[in-house]
Amino acid sequence: MAVIQANNLLEDQSQLESGPLSTFVGVYDGHGGPEAARFVNERLFENIKKFTSEGRGMSSDVITKAFLTTDEEFLGLVKSQWLNKPQIASVGACCLVGVVCSGLLYIANAGDSRVVLGRIEKTTKQQEEVKAVQLSSEHNASMESVREELRQLHPDDPQIVVPKHNVWRVKGIIQVSRSLGDAYLKRAEFNREPLLAKFRLSQSFEKPILLAEPTIEVHKLTPEDQFLIFASDGLWEHLTNQEAVDIVHNSHRNVGSLTKHRMCFV
Repeated sequence: MAVIQANNLLEDQSQLESGPLSTFVGVYDGHGGPEAARFVNERLFENIKKFTSEGRGMSSDVITKAFLTTDEEFLGLVKSQWLNKPQIASVGACCLVGVVCSGLLYIANAGDSRVVLGRIEKTTKQQEEVKAVQLSSEHNASMESVREELRQLHPDDPQIVVPKHNVWRVKGIIQVSRSLGDAYLKRAEFNREPLLAKFRLSQSFEKPILLAEPTIEVHKLTPEDQFLIFASDGLWEHLTNQEAVDIVHNSHRNVGSLTKHRMCFV
């Protein structure tokens, strides 16, 4: 794992939990402060374990339930601290999670982080190359598909996504459409004074503007799957998927196959 601190206060967290039957990895890209990413780092994996043990093992529903529960827990924390620490309502985190279990890879994402797979493929010359395969879908208003989703979810709000400073933003404030935290855009009770004016909307809202529910992809691992790169948008702003895969592939460490749980997380 590697972390580059972009702000005076480190807002990001990462997590790796590995056992004989499964592996969990999480990348939590905080914004507005460190509280949400720290909270997710403490609670999300614990909630996944809890719901897995209560049910019949790992599933997309278990992961989604854990995301939503962790978000509700953090919003409860915001409510308890609202009067003394109102700015916690504007703190959030993009969350990217991967779970390897029983030969399957579950990818859950809420935000604009990304996971890329390095996979061996045969070339026409009977040589092998490691190709980049993007496994997650991102939730950033810069993407037309995300803007269209927001418009469909909020058909009565013509200002649900608008350009500001040459960048598309949700309500002119934030670029991501999904996250954990960001209580001020999920519950109208937090979108008022004493929250800073730059976060307050001119009109109230009845349903959450941002979602905590992740998009989930399930990938069956094969012997050709070599490694995974989990990273926040800070990496992908500077490297293409293939450039990142080439860096890992050409490193001195022999990563091996994902089916044997020898993995590389960056």
